[in-house]
Amino acid sequence: MTFDLAITGGLLVTPQGVRPGTLGIQDGRIAAITSPDASVEATETWDAAGLHVLPGAIDIHCHLRSPAYPERGTVESETAACAAGGITTLFEMPITDPCCNAPDRVALRRDHFAASALVDFALYAAPAELTSSAFEALAESGAVALKIFTIPAPSGREREFEGLAWPDPADQLQALTLAARHGLPVVAHAEHPAILARGAALAAGLDPADAATHAAARPPIAEALAVAQLLALNLQAGAKLHIAHVTSAVTLEVLRRFAGSSDFSAETCPHYLRHTHEDVARVGVYGKVNPPIRTATDREALWEALHDGTLTHVTTDHAAFSVTEKASHAQNFLTAPPGHPGTEFLLPCLLDAVARGTLTLPRVADLVSTAAARRFDLPDRGVIAAGARADLVLVDLSGETRPTPENLLTAARDVAKLAHGDRYLGRIAATVLAGQKIWDGTTITAAPGTGRFARPLRSGTGS
Repeated sequence: MTFDLAITGGLLVTPQGVRPGTLGIQDGRIAAITSPDASVEATETWDAAGLHVLPGAIDIHCHLRSPAYPERGTVESETAACAAGGITTLFEMPITDPCCNAPDRVALRRDHFAASALVDFALYAAPAELTSSAFEALAESGAVALKIFTIPAPSGREREFEGLAWPDPADQLQALTLAARHGLPVVAHAEHPAILARGAALAAGLDPADAATHAAARPPIAEALAVAQLLALNLQAGAKLHIAHVTSAVTLEVLRRFAGSSDFSAETCPHYLRHTHEDVARVGVYGKVNPPIRTATDREALWEALHDGTLTHVTTDHAAFSVTEKASHAQNFLTAPPGHPGTEFLLPCLLDAVARGTLTLPRVADLVSTAAARRFDLPDRGVIAAGARADLVLVDLSGETRPTPENLLTAARDVAKLAHGDRYLGRIAATVLAGQKIWDGTTITAAPGTGRFARPLRSGTGS
């Protein structure tokens, strides 16, 4: 058989371990995995000598918001940043204007992305109505999962949060119960509203220009208590529940105590693994995210949770803002918009951990690819195996990544101050989507519209 493409000379990162091999790719899929000395005929051959080949990353927590906020970038700019970061599939959160909370809005987002996406995309939806018919309609629309917040909608952003904010635990229980009935995973932003209200009252008397004021307004116990409440509710509901952006040691302890009690998983993000509150104080409101970046002790606890399996996913929580949006609140952590770009730092953060002996490459592949595909019913992604989509990232562990405003592709390149001047061991040498190179290590090599809608298997058509 003559393949469309053969990738030779590299070290393949598979569920069985790291080994030399050749990939034969046909019609956008891995058609064969052969020994490195096997004779393979292909229309095109790439030499991956000195590189490791991993499954393309699946970022299950990403905010784009285009076209409602053009100053924060476009689908093209932000999916280009995904490609440069080794991400081949992103999951977009429904927080846009208007909120993605109904089948017609899922279709609207799908069509908007399809016109210019450079990577594949899946879409979250918000449950605007807690009824069986509404949940069934969202499942049929192809939404990959539902997103809920356990806190009220931020003032002035009600349209963006319509259907997302469910602070009443009775509503949370209903949402989880309906999601279980209709086979929809639920991803939760978990903070306790009463604790946040008390924190806000305390913070009102503190210096708003001090990063510590933001930490006081959103303490770790708010996250931990909300997570505990959700996990207790899920004992009855039995949903496939996922906890977003875990930040603290106390929340990790809650997750461990509920281990095995229901079907739940949890994630953290590069900014929590890489930085501490001291870095936020250094860069000011550019480092403000919700929940906040916490202490060095919390950071070490997150790394330990990746090792022991308490955390099974690493995601970006990419949220691009303009410099103007951040700078206009430069002296006020309480009013500044929360968010930091992350798509170009996800894999470099974890490759750096590999270079330093903290993680193995198979563990990295699972944290950013395989576990996501398994959890969200995209069975032919996230793994190097015969029959899987040829979504791949080639990495150079001997290289390095140094983010600067000049070399980042996200529209929020000037806002990424937590990463500016940072040095990550390891480099993305190429990103491949369905057998097509979309990033060659320095340049985007695919046309807008290359990315396709990723529909979960649950919805009946496969991915």
